[in-house]
Amino acid sequence: MTASPPDARPPLVLASASPRRLDLLARLGIVPDRVVPAEIDETPAKDELPRLLAARLAREKAAAVAALAPGALVLAADTVVGAGRRALGKPADAAEARRFLQMLSGRRHRVSTGVCVVAPDGTRRERLVTTILSFVQLTPAQIEDYVAGPEWRGCAGGYSIQGRAESFVRFLSGSHSNVVGLPLFETAQLLRGLGWLRP
Repeated sequence: MTASPPDARPPLVLASASPRRLDLLARLGIVPDRVVPAEIDETPAKDELPRLLAARLAREKAAAVAALAPGALVLAADTVVGAGRRALGKPADAAEARRFLQMLSGRRHRVSTGVCVVAPDGTRRERLVTTILSFVQLTPAQIEDYVAGPEWRGCAGGYSIQGRAESFVRFLSGSHSNVVGLPLFETAQLLRGLGWLRP
């Protein structure tokens, strides 16, 4: 009896410390070989639109980690909440999370995720996915109650749609997994296009 041939795919490195992205990849049956968070400056450039910021940061994260992981296929992503032209990243503290929720209350906003994959030979593929959401008008008590909990921590825009904040969403158009932090359809397409994920 002959042994099965070894997997010819390169190791997959996730350039993110987000546990949400690990959970989302697991839905595709994917477990990265390594997790290497990218150390980059995430400060928006002057007048940089939220969706362009998400695309640029994903690209820069992928490049930074690819330099540290030769021979690997690197997957990076960055999610930005856009309220008009303003990018809402991860709130630094509860006060900023409160301000973000007040800003999103009763209005439509966009969540954009840039996804970038770099193959061992340097080939780069990218996608930018945007989902449109609308929140109900939040009461001060709802905002205070939400900020008193842990869900806002480490989440763009100061909320986690896979938790209690999903009850704030009265309208959503586009990818739900994108709002969580990684658009699964587009990510799978990128990995298939590079031959890493089987059809």
